[in-house]
Amino acid sequence: MIDLLDFNIDNVSNPNNNIFGLPSTEEQARLIILPVPWEVTVSFGSGTARSAENIFKASLQVDLFDPDFPDCWQQGFFLKPIDKKILLKSDYLRKEAELYIDYISKGNEIGSNQFMFKTLREVNEGSYFLNSWVYQQTKSILERGKIIGLLGGDHSTPLGYLKALSETHEEFGILQIDAHCDLRQSYEGFVFSHASIMYNILKDLPQVKKLIQIGVRDYSSGEWEFIKNNTERIKAYFDKDIRERQYEGESWKDITDDIISQLPDKVYISFDIDGLDPKLCPSTGTPVQGGFETEQVFYLFKKLIKAGKQIIGFDLCEVSTNETGWDANVGARVLFKLCNLMVDSNPVAHV
Repeated sequence: MIDLLDFNIDNVSNPNNNIFGLPSTEEQARLIILPVPWEVTVSFGSGTARSAENIFKASLQVDLFDPDFPDCWQQGFFLKPIDKKILLKSDYLRKEAELYIDYISKGNEIGSNQFMFKTLREVNEGSYFLNSWVYQQTKSILERGKIIGLLGGDHSTPLGYLKALSETHEEFGILQIDAHCDLRQSYEGFVFSHASIMYNILKDLPQVKKLIQIGVRDYSSGEWEFIKNNTERIKAYFDKDIRERQYEGESWKDITDDIISQLPDKVYISFDIDGLDPKLCPSTGTPVQGGFETEQVFYLFKKLIKAGKQIIGFDLCEVSTNETGWDANVGARVLFKLCNLMVDSNPVAHV
């Protein structure tokens, strides 16, 4: 076992090592990153099922010195191997879902089409399977005393992880960075759609006392009504409203203080990369104009820690692939910041 305290971060990254070029083992690492190669229900662009392998390649170019969290990497980050069976299942069901989406998009009803009815059932059953798999994987990691980051895949992937966390934490909040609300009861007939993740969390997990959404700029009238009818559990900071507050003289510091004041002591971060300005993630599944710069979000993270909030988990989703590798490059740096944040927020007696 290599002692990370003696690891020279100025050397060229070794691709035979793990994420960020660290020679971590799963046993040694404090933080385990679980890749979930799943994008069955994406409704526009695809490619996020293979984000982990692209982010891994890009991570070898990330400088490990972070002035906000300079030594957190020494506790070890480990990216688990991609489960090829999950990826193959995603690829198969994605093709089925594409046929189904094309069929209904033309106004066709599925009631009289047994093939389409069977396809819809298979996709929903596949999502149940995926949720159970993620739950079992994360529960096992938590039982070993590790902390976890989940790397999607589409944004439907973290539901099982949040279920596992809810068995450990009696109550917590979610900070969602996203261009979308993801509060649809279902989307295109898919019960566990990427567009329904927050609805399913609030429906199934009473431990989630507060959902704070920031950067949202594309949502339905039904989601708007759902937010208005559930103000005790949901607070949305829409992109338009954030910008108008800034136009009228409020600083980003004032707004972040407001956001943090709404969160309970324990916080889970759900980071859909499309919450950023799409110039930073042009290949994400459903890009929307507007959004944050990375430094705006990183500033909010820094303020979370200073406010004494404990980060109990995170997911990073919807980082897609393109020929330039730009999305993966940004995704790798966001992942590194999230890993550092998570480790700093969960100190151990000895490194």
